[in-house]
Amino acid sequence: MEIATGGPLVAALNKKDAIKLDIHYLDRIKIKKGKKIETVVVDIAESEKAVPEGSIGVYEEVLKSLKLKNKDKIGITLARKPLSISFIRKKLDGGTLTKPEIDQIVWDIVHNKLSDSELTFFVAACYTNLMSIDETILLTKAMAKCGNTLNLGKYPIIDKHCIGGLPGNRTTMVLVPIVAAYGLTIPKTSSRSITSPAGTADAMEVLAKVSFPINQMKRIIKKTNGCIVWGGSLNLAPADDKIINVEKTLEIDAESQLLASIMAKKQSVSSTHILIDIPVGNGGKVKNRKEALKLKRSFENIGKKLRKHVKVMITDGKQPIGNGIGPALEARDVLWILRRDRRKPLDLERKCISMCSEIFKMVGIRNSRTKVLNILNSGKAYKKMKEIIKAQEGKVFDERDIAIGKFKLDVSTFRNGTVTKIDNRTISRLARVAGAPTDKGAGIYLHKHINDKVKNGEKIFSVYSESRQKLHFVREAMAKSQRAFDIK
Repeated sequence: MEIATGGPLVAALNKKDAIKLDIHYLDRIKIKKGKKIETVVVDIAESEKAVPEGSIGVYEEVLKSLKLKNKDKIGITLARKPLSISFIRKKLDGGTLTKPEIDQIVWDIVHNKLSDSELTFFVAACYTNLMSIDETILLTKAMAKCGNTLNLGKYPIIDKHCIGGLPGNRTTMVLVPIVAAYGLTIPKTSSRSITSPAGTADAMEVLAKVSFPINQMKRIIKKTNGCIVWGGSLNLAPADDKIINVEKTLEIDAESQLLASIMAKKQSVSSTHILIDIPVGNGGKVKNRKEALKLKRSFENIGKKLRKHVKVMITDGKQPIGNGIGPALEARDVLWILRRDRRKPLDLERKCISMCSEIFKMVGIRNSRTKVLNILNSGKAYKKMKEIIKAQEGKVFDERDIAIGKFKLDVSTFRNGTVTKIDNRTISRLARVAGAPTDKGAGIYLHKHINDKVKNGEKIFSVYSESRQKLHFVREAMAKSQRAFDIK
């Protein structure tokens, strides 16, 4: 069919053949070629042109799995639905899932045995009937077990995670070199952006390569004590990526799946000490402190049962962290902090120092804040970052080598006053309209933050784009969207 589904195994039958064989839309059939058999979901082709009678159209995943070629003769038989369908129905009815049931669901997700709609029902079931802590732990273990595992044979293994929703907030790229420079091991896997202007992997990719097989990742860590790589290339907890894609479409975040998703990735890299950052504020994933405290207790509870040291920090999420928003602008902020440049964003630096101090305390390091500052001010953190960039086949060590979008729009205020609010969602949306994260040089640079005084005609933020047309789209979006800044 020359179409990839991106996961589920699908084949299309001509409508007349389907009627003859009493096969219906979304039934399962087994396709057999020689000794190879694959179970696939059926689509029905209404058009003779798409799939002629007597033929079967297979999508790329099935072609690859069975090594099929055009005109090959194959056999088909009706197959039963995956076992996990009944378990998903049980969860929809409010039931509690057992270990074998959760293991089977995750196995079927990883091996593309569930159709998109069946996977969606599982995500929806866990959203409306939240999993218990015990179910969440079982889901975490099942997700970690169905992918690669990084074993470094070291203790402690440091990790951190931010649950997201906050523009900027590029703490990982400052924390990793500080922790690694002290001699601790921190194998950091990061995500690309889903709905934000940049994920950590997008920003790191401005400086170095981020896609590596797990063996090469291991070599980088042994050489430098740390890494900042894209988790998607490592097959760590692969069920998680499929679940996230469904959540993104539905724009939901099931708490149990959020917890399992994060902890499964940490389990996969054998982390022993994990710092979790929960930003709280409008426009973020967690709106208030009550929600954050509930999530904090859940993380700590799961950490205890998985025999991991988990520390949760509830941080200010009412405005972006740092000045740059977008891959290149965020990478530049990071290098300014590591190089101790006067243009460094102080709010991002303060947060990184605070988080790093907590990590050091977790592993019993005394005078942690002083030691973090010494590593930063002595240039050891920057030196370590250069080692990591080099090990990850990168060549950008200086912010002056980072290409920022050549088209620029300065946005100024028309009144005197004080910045009282910055709308995270509007800022993120404008940065994405400008081209981030696909266009690495696109994004927004903030000149002002909440509580800053402004004068009439003063710049409050600048938009950068690699395209004049996209800058025009930004102007249109600004006219239609909520104000990015409130000034009173």
